[in-house]
Amino acid sequence: MTEQELIATVIRPEIRALNAYKVADATGYIKLDAMENPYTWPEEIKAQWLKVIQTAELNRYPDPEAKTLCRILKEYNQIPAECEILLGNGSDEIIQLLLMALPADATVMAPEPSFVMYKQVAQCLGLNYQGVPLLADSFELDLAAMLTNIKNQQPEIIFLAYPNNPTGNLFDSDAIEQLIQHTKGLVIIDEAYAPFTDFSFINQLTKYKNLLVMRTVSKLGLAGLRLGFIAGNPGIIKQLNKARLPYNINILTQCSVEFALTHPDMFARQTEILCHERARMFLQLSTLKNIHPCPSAANFILFRTAKNKATDIFNTLKEQGVLIKNLSPQKGLLSDCLRVTIGKPEENNAFIKALKSAI
Repeated sequence: MTEQELIATVIRPEIRALNAYKVADATGYIKLDAMENPYTWPEEIKAQWLKVIQTAELNRYPDPEAKTLCRILKEYNQIPAECEILLGNGSDEIIQLLLMALPADATVMAPEPSFVMYKQVAQCLGLNYQGVPLLADSFELDLAAMLTNIKNQQPEIIFLAYPNNPTGNLFDSDAIEQLIQHTKGLVIIDEAYAPFTDFSFINQLTKYKNLLVMRTVSKLGLAGLRLGFIAGNPGIIKQLNKARLPYNINILTQCSVEFALTHPDMFARQTEILCHERARMFLQLSTLKNIHPCPSAANFILFRTAKNKATDIFNTLKEQGVLIKNLSPQKGLLSDCLRVTIGKPEENNAFIKALKSAI
């Protein structure tokens, strides 16, 4: 049996048809490609944290329900008391848990372009994925098309990133509510970029039984700890918990996030700087010829370049030591588009300088 015959025998066609999610090697670059918080902690806070993790019993399994961490996250994120939360190893695991729990012939719907893992995981599990293009002129939801798809496809789950990745915009809240009201399935509002906007559906959780809100601590500044959560209807959370692997949140993540969230002022200061830099970057990009930035409520900015120039600009930036994200190969609405993460002021200045020379 050849290697290809073996693969065809043991690997499902859905998996063989996929491309693996690739992360660019950022060694030696100014890293502005992954929507990370560029700031670390002051030395005195690091010292306090090290004392906390010194007491972690690495020889023991962690609390399988992470009860203390769940309580802290509910308080920090102002989750209504009537709601429950479920933790995951990043938002990716939450998405996987949601889709694993669906019937085998279920339909998953999301606007496009949006977070790639909705489609990736759905296709990996052999589910029926339905992408509905955003409006080309505004990257807003095509409400009529989505309502038609709901009527015809009856999706079990609809994912809505709020703000959306990679476009950065907040979808119209009234349109989102119409989708929640018209579907018999679950609507998942993915608020990964919540630290950078004042808008949220957290306060709507008690209004709609089929609404769940997903968040992560990654964009806050804790991406390396890999922690996400989903909040909402206790009955739904209870069922999802059956699909969760035991001990999925390790002891170092649990105690580190518990400690980190006792320093909200530190994260608030960092977020304020990044929001200020986002506004400054948007204005600077707006002055450049053939560069058209999209308004953003996240910690990144999507911008369109001159036709067929995105890849050349991306490569020229890399040659100058700046790594951003080239979305143009995805084609469709993202043709000629690049995305830059908001970094420290000096990193942003280096990016703008490199971009000016690249265009």
